[in-house]
Amino acid sequence: MTLKFTLKKTHGKARRGELHTAHGVIQTPIFMPVGTVGTVKAMRPDLLKTELKAQIILGNTYHLFLRPGHARIQAAGGLQKFMNWDGPILTDSGGFQVFSLSKLRKMNEEGVEFASPYDGSKHFITPEFSTQIQHALNANITMAFDECTPFPCTEAEARTSMELSMRWAKRSRNAFIQREGFGQFGIQQGSLFPNLRKESTEKLLEIGFEGYAIGGLAVGESSEELHHAAAMAAELLPHDKPRYLMGVGYPSDLIKAVLAGIDMFDCVLPTRNARNGMAFIQSAELGGVLKINHAAYKADDSALDPTCTCHTCTNYSRSYLHHLHKEDEILGHMLLTHHNLHFYLNLMQQLRDAIEAGTIDSVAKDLLAQVR
Repeated sequence: MTLKFTLKKTHGKARRGELHTAHGVIQTPIFMPVGTVGTVKAMRPDLLKTELKAQIILGNTYHLFLRPGHARIQAAGGLQKFMNWDGPILTDSGGFQVFSLSKLRKMNEEGVEFASPYDGSKHFITPEFSTQIQHALNANITMAFDECTPFPCTEAEARTSMELSMRWAKRSRNAFIQREGFGQFGIQQGSLFPNLRKESTEKLLEIGFEGYAIGGLAVGESSEELHHAAAMAAELLPHDKPRYLMGVGYPSDLIKAVLAGIDMFDCVLPTRNARNGMAFIQSAELGGVLKINHAAYKADDSALDPTCTCHTCTNYSRSYLHHLHKEDEILGHMLLTHHNLHFYLNLMQQLRDAIEAGTIDSVAKDLLAQVR
């Protein structure tokens, strides 16, 4: 046995589960804070666990390979020890970054040659090498190497991309080293085409993985297309394995995806938007967000979100946060990041509780009226 996934309760298509790893048990549905380069920006790792109750974080193979290098991290005892995080870690395979960040790249059947955005040096990543890097990082969940299909694309283009990703998935699986408490997820592709998503799933099931991700969404399609495709894609995936929607999204996206039967999520929005002065809150009046740079908050001594129990909201005023943002003070980024991650993780807790209580439909409806 590698990773053990247990469904504890379902209500409609929504699922309440547990994923057992070598570094702890993950309660699903779950949001994974993004720690691309070995840090969740503006957050101390100990606070992620003790105050925010984060259960798993995400690291990135592409960035950590380039700096400081997977050999350095492996010598330090793996990413957990290197960054002082003792919980589970999922690593993105690097495929998305290869295709989105490097203008100079050459792809063939074997893999991808690309230029580092840091110093222009040339590198070549194959499915096998990506899997080896993730092993060196000590990722509890390794992702298969894939091509991020561009959007928009024709069905023929989506097919070519999907079929390449499926061949790479087989090679990634062959390179994966099985061990207790660790596993590998395959990534379903096919853009917005149901027949391609179905074929992709069949190929992944033939290979066999500990979990399955839905890739190639949140890359430019409309919100309606995203939700339709995610729900369609989830229906195709096995019932007894964890389902991960990659790179999504706004709070409302997560709620709708949970209702569609998806278990795991990651996105940079809570941390990136915090650094840009945007706080996620439950407020129908404000559309689920508060932009702290607005002049209306200069003399507002109320809490950022009066309904929130996080450290930021119980200790600091909108006026002070407005001041920190205007001064571009690091503390402002830290406090808003703390709040936004609390918001996302607490949202997941509300959804887990509602699935267990059998009230997910009404709770989701109420939340969707208040969040972005």
